[in-house]
Amino acid sequence: MDKLFENYSLKNHNTFGIDVNARYYYEFSATEEIVFFLRENPVSKIKKIILGLGSNIVFTKDFDGIVIHPKVRGLQVVEETTEHVLLKIGAGEIWDNFVNYCCKKNYGGAENLSLIPGMIGASPVQNIGAYGVEAKDIIEEVEAVNIETQEIKKFRNQDCKFEYRNSIFKNELKGKYIVTYVTYKLSKKPVLNICYGKIKDELKKFNKKDISTVREAIINIRNRKLPDPEKIGNAGSFFKNPIIDCKKTQELRKEFPNIVSYKVSETKDKIATGWLIEQCGLKGKNFGKVGTYKDQALVIVNYGDATGKDVFNLAKDIQQTVYDKFGIIIDMEVNIV
Repeated sequence: MDKLFENYSLKNHNTFGIDVNARYYYEFSATEEIVFFLRENPVSKIKKIILGLGSNIVFTKDFDGIVIHPKVRGLQVVEETTEHVLLKIGAGEIWDNFVNYCCKKNYGGAENLSLIPGMIGASPVQNIGAYGVEAKDIIEEVEAVNIETQEIKKFRNQDCKFEYRNSIFKNELKGKYIVTYVTYKLSKKPVLNICYGKIKDELKKFNKKDISTVREAIINIRNRKLPDPEKIGNAGSFFKNPIIDCKKTQELRKEFPNIVSYKVSETKDKIATGWLIEQCGLKGKNFGKVGTYKDQALVIVNYGDATGKDVFNLAKDIQQTVYDKFGIIIDMEVNIV
């Protein structure tokens, strides 16, 4: 059932715990509800933003518009062969619940994305990723509603124009569609992807290697590195890892021989932003109401009553400091409103 609220607090709807209000807040549980709302309710004509769990957003002020929250639930097996299974999931389902389900069923492909906060609907928009895997690797199809025409459209994987932490929904179609369902293609004969980060080392603690132990290993690593938003406000990794020319990496390595990089192509490297920030002496630093997390420099935290502007200003200062030291621009992964 859909619900509409006015002058609604978003403090419990963003993991930074920023205390702001939305002029309107609307949640829906079925495609026909959002279609009817967009077509018939005049409130839907004002500026709007789509909000899941609020795990990748910073509000710098009250939002003078309508926040739309998908609560579409459900999991459906669309197709199954001896090799693969296609699962259609409602946009309002919790992402990690889906990953857990896949691992219990021995459906491979999502395990490296364990414990990423957020809902299913955000996965194609952000092209979420971790430990060498991205959502684009398993997304088959995205179903979404056109906000202006109310047309229901299906986007195949290639239609989504996926890039690193990016998609068509963040660019030319930004603010034009509301994701309602996502279909994923999982493998019934999983191939483990354990070369990224410290997964191999963590797996030495287990007696076997399968997608369930990979999930456990990644959960252990993430829990050691990342703070629980229930205890301290944060949005996980605040910055993207920059992708630079290999020649630039080689130049930097002369001065910084321990620079952490991962090859992404013949000519491009991905640089670990956490390492860059740490080398600037900013890891675990307290800047009044905000700071960087003691165990992971990529994470900005709210110590209790910070504003979105406090968070945003610290993020800009970190960007400038990294650029001054390394000549590298690090982009924010978190959305600023």
